[in-house]
Amino acid sequence: MSWQLALTGLGIGLLVGVTGMGGGSLMTPILVLGFDFPPVTAVGTDIFHGAIFKTIGAWRHRILGHVHARLTFWFALGSVPSSIGGVVLVEALQRRYGDDIDDVATVILGAALVLAAAGLLAKTLVFGHTGDDRPYVLTRRDRVVAVSIGLVGGFVLGLTSVGTGTFFGLLLILLFPLTAAKIVGTDIFHASVLLWAAGFAHLAGGNVDLGATGWLALGSIPGVLAGSQLTVRLPETAIRLVLGVVLFVSGLKLVGAF
Repeated sequence: MSWQLALTGLGIGLLVGVTGMGGGSLMTPILVLGFDFPPVTAVGTDIFHGAIFKTIGAWRHRILGHVHARLTFWFALGSVPSSIGGVVLVEALQRRYGDDIDDVATVILGAALVLAAAGLLAKTLVFGHTGDDRPYVLTRRDRVVAVSIGLVGGFVLGLTSVGTGTFFGLLLILLFPLTAAKIVGTDIFHASVLLWAAGFAHLAGGNVDLGATGWLALGSIPGVLAGSQLTVRLPETAIRLVLGVVLFVSGLKLVGAF
């Protein structure tokens, strides 16, 4: 199973490096459906692994000038504490319901994936986006919106591992006039901050498979470095359409639709 995990990490790293999306949204269902991980362990392992490889990607995007640092700060102000709250809720449910929480986590994860896929496909097919590469000064409204998004997205991340890419990336596209490269870089940079908070919370709760984390990182770190170099060179529309379809099918599978 070791080389399969490394190969999976490589694919996820490439996708995240290019689009900023697909980390938790794809990795967790792959661990559950492809490697038979219990859902809570899959979530914890995915989040802790994501903290490692997205930190590397964030560093690379920062060097390339693809990060809006102030926007990252306001996102994190809401998302970091709320993600820990999501993890605490998972632990409370696990103590109360025991192994049954895995079934609940599976349904929550599946529903989150379907909603994320619907939003991503709608944005890709319906809305247009033309980014502005000039320095973007945040308004009071931008800061309030960023903290609010962080609160909701961080909580969802703590529960399911979904959100750092698909949820935050989608809202960056819809609400802020940034170029595609800055959307990806800002999304990954914020994710690297948020995932360490949620990742250590899951580690303390015993929800992380450290062996699997190491093998995943062996593939994902070179993948995200290579993907960051291709951010503005590959057709984003095609990649996001494929990602949206995969998320949708994975979500339906997890909620038991087939």
